[in-house]
Amino acid sequence: MERLKEIWESYRYQLLILLAVVGLVGAWLIKRPTDASQADQTMAMGSTSSMTSVVSSSVGGKVCVDVKGAVKHPGVYKLKNGARVNEAVAAAGGIVDNADMKQVNLAKQLADQEVVYVPVNGETVPGTSTVGAANAGSANAASEAPIINLNTATKEQLCQITGIGDKKAELILQYREQHGQFKSVDELKQVSGFGDKTVEKIKDQLAV
Repeated sequence: MERLKEIWESYRYQLLILLAVVGLVGAWLIKRPTDASQADQTMAMGSTSSMTSVVSSSVGGKVCVDVKGAVKHPGVYKLKNGARVNEAVAAAGGIVDNADMKQVNLAKQLADQEVVYVPVNGETVPGTSTVGAANAGSANAASEAPIINLNTATKEQLCQITGIGDKKAELILQYREQHGQFKSVDELKQVSGFGDKTVEKIKDQLAV
């Protein structure tokens, strides 16, 4: 016991310093795993946030589609990304009585800038048995334009033909009421405002 007292008296300051160092090292070792865990949690939260941002950007957004043909309110509609043709048709007020739904694929997913076309009974959408939808600006958009039946087309459908506006569409409807159904596309030349050159330019878009 006396020996311990002598050692303490002789090396008291050194022992105190040693104890302080041991205490600091012990505290650092205890704290380190917590800091590392916090760092890992921070990294994990950052990764989760980044993934959430990517997922949100991929599933979010809107698509704009142009709905034409045998619907109540043709026009351009903005729908959520991933929407289907049936949603576009519903946005346009639904179909009219003479719509030919056998040619419409209501389950088709929409793409931005698509044209959704609903034909009427007796009308054929060329090149496909489903709804006519082509990307705007496509090089072959003209060749994929729907064929309009002069005997069943509405005013809105007639206005889709190149070079035909409201006035000429009205003249076609008036002629049809007065003379009955068109016997051929060339009979369109009997309508005021439709000469040989005009009919020649649009006859590929017409049927009877």
